[in-house]
Amino acid sequence: MPDTAQTQKLEHLDAVVALVRHKVAPAERDAVSQFVPLLYEQVEPEDLLQRTPEDLYGAALSLWRFAQQRRAGAPRLRVFSPTVAEHGWSSRHTVIEIVNKDMPFLVDSTTMEINRQGLTLHLILHPVLAVERDADGALRQVRERTPQDHARLESMMHVEVDRQVDAAARARLAEGIERVLGDVRAAVDDWPQMLARLKDVIAELAVLPKSVPETEAAETRAFLGWLADENLLLLGYRQHDLVDAGGETGETLRLVAGSGLGILREQPGHATSGSFAALPPQARAMAHSPLPVAIVTKANSRSTVHRSGYTDYIGVKRYDAQGQVAGEHRFLGLMTSSAYAERAADTPLVRGKLAAVIERAEFAPSSHLGKALVHVLESYPRDELFQIDVDELQEISLGILHLGERQRLRLFVRRDPFERFISCLIFVPRDAYSTELRYRFIDILTRTFNGTGADFDVLLSDTVLARIHITVRTTPGAVPPFERR
Repeated sequence: MPDTAQTQKLEHLDAVVALVRHKVAPAERDAVSQFVPLLYEQVEPEDLLQRTPEDLYGAALSLWRFAQQRRAGAPRLRVFSPTVAEHGWSSRHTVIEIVNKDMPFLVDSTTMEINRQGLTLHLILHPVLAVERDADGALRQVRERTPQDHARLESMMHVEVDRQVDAAARARLAEGIERVLGDVRAAVDDWPQMLARLKDVIAELAVLPKSVPETEAAETRAFLGWLADENLLLLGYRQHDLVDAGGETGETLRLVAGSGLGILREQPGHATSGSFAALPPQARAMAHSPLPVAIVTKANSRSTVHRSGYTDYIGVKRYDAQGQVAGEHRFLGLMTSSAYAERAADTPLVRGKLAAVIERAEFAPSSHLGKALVHVLESYPRDELFQIDVDELQEISLGILHLGERQRLRLFVRRDPFERFISCLIFVPRDAYSTELRYRFIDILTRTFNGTGADFDVLLSDTVLARIHITVRTTPGAVPPFERR
């Protein structure tokens, strides 16, 4: 028995094509008729049937004509609120049209920017089609893609969001999406070079000064190789020299000209790292220490590509012939789902910390406490495991272990060495947990640490305690003194 909704959708599209046959000039009638089903093929029948054939016709013809010209290497983008008087068709929403070379992360990155601007997404059409253009970028043909069409695939997007009557608001939306599309293109185009740089750094770490133990160097090489094996979505790279700028500035990280890739491509007037100059003294001192070779933390900016979390920062130290730190290789990216799925005990740079904590605890591996400690460590927030040192991990993990199944409130706090955030692990009786309680915790912690914002993650398992991980974003130098208890 045929699907009634799907049948209605096909009948609706037949009505749209009939309008094309009636209204479009003969020169482009056949091409537009073929484009309509390609545009609406993946749309749910319910979404399609809510719109009249006239409006579907207008949207298809609008995108078709917008796609007629596209300069190689650049997207086409426009944001408008269609009306019959001005555009020949109408929508109760504001429409975004994008024509771009097909590449990863276009849809999720565009959607992320729409959400960032506080708008609701009502419809998104995103056919990826085989396109032929002449040397000037004029459209010659559009057809359904085949496996042989990789070199000439284009993404055509029709997106509907809350109607924006203010032209300035539409301009801000267009500007934000254009910036995001630029970041996506930079990250995707430079990905092979960034991966090559990551592998170059691995080779560079094969020859290190005597101030760096071989065990440390080997684990760092293993970690970088693990990242290169599809565990890090590379977004940006640049190289810095640690130099003495003189005067009040003192030492600073100076960009090595021509090294920027991806979202860290060089911008005029940004030769030094302002973030380094703002670091607290203990973090600046860390830059001089030969160890650790690699520093893993979170950057102070959210990703504009793929997902909106704070980007992972991997800084790998560079050394001169005397064994002194001479600069850094800086990689920005996002850990992939496979990175979080792997056992912590098998993950380079993390496995050594876990082994050290287990050895110090001196529990028999087959004992209840031994197994419970392994569970605490394996379920520990993965980002924290990359960033925390062994002493703090031992203190907090044993504190969690001693909580056991007791229904009590407990807070564990870790200060980021760069003072970009404060990590707070809160354990509360699961039955007492609520959204309201989480908001109260966030408010208290944000005020306590002079925070500028906060993110959270909640773990509700079959234990009697709920775990709330709150990350309070802070400004270096502005975190008040506090005691860890």
